[in-house]
Amino acid sequence: MKTVTEIRAALKEASEWTPWMEELKQDDRKSVQTLLKQWEKKKRLAEKLIHNHKLKIEFDQSFKECPGSLVAGIDEAGRGPLAGPVVTAAVILPEDCSLLLGLDDSKKMSKDKREAFASLIRKLAVSYSVHVQPPEEIDRQNIYQATKGSMTKAALALNPQPSVVLADAMKLDVPMPCESIIKGDAKSLAIAAASVLAKTGRDAIMDAYAEEYPVYGFAKHAGYGTSEHVAALELYGPCPIHRKTFEPVKSLLHNNGQPI
Repeated sequence: MKTVTEIRAALKEASEWTPWMEELKQDDRKSVQTLLKQWEKKKRLAEKLIHNHKLKIEFDQSFKECPGSLVAGIDEAGRGPLAGPVVTAAVILPEDCSLLLGLDDSKKMSKDKREAFASLIRKLAVSYSVHVQPPEEIDRQNIYQATKGSMTKAALALNPQPSVVLADAMKLDVPMPCESIIKGDAKSLAIAAASVLAKTGRDAIMDAYAEEYPVYGFAKHAGYGTSEHVAALELYGPCPIHRKTFEPVKSLLHNNGQPI
């Protein structure tokens, strides 16, 4: 009979169910049953990960007119914050995306995992681009138009140009067909890749601003309207990267008699 340590090691190495595991079901040691259940759970999660990965790839491929068509995914980060830019990214992924297994909506991943995927995406992508829309332009246009314009510029910067563009919840004025995909970062691998580049790109910008304007805590909240951020706004007033047309920044400027 194998020891618990030997069984643990064997299960750690196993990726598929094999006949010897049937014997474990009859093992009356609780520790063995626990190890078996843990392996089965890990196996189910791995199968779900592979299944979701395939679904995302199939979704993107469904928009290809022919096998050689290039599909670009586009997403943004930073529409809601009170400060900082909107950052958009466009990505064309290669045919073989096996190394991107586990890539998902950037909001569902840890910072370390996003950074790792961002590096991998930049290496593997057929083409990618990142556009930064500054807060001044957001105030001049409005957040919707500024985001749309930024996404459009990101799409047009791709080389080679895609055959079709899949944009997360946005219809773009581009020379190729464009599909607006609701919750696209959960459906499309290309949009998920774009969401990671946009998020990591914006986070890096806000980390730099955190050093330039340390009193606001940008490294913690990335410019979003947390209670900590609003308290700092009320105490110190807005800084140059705050969006003047967003509340409560707008009211604070008005009350202080500053132009908006």
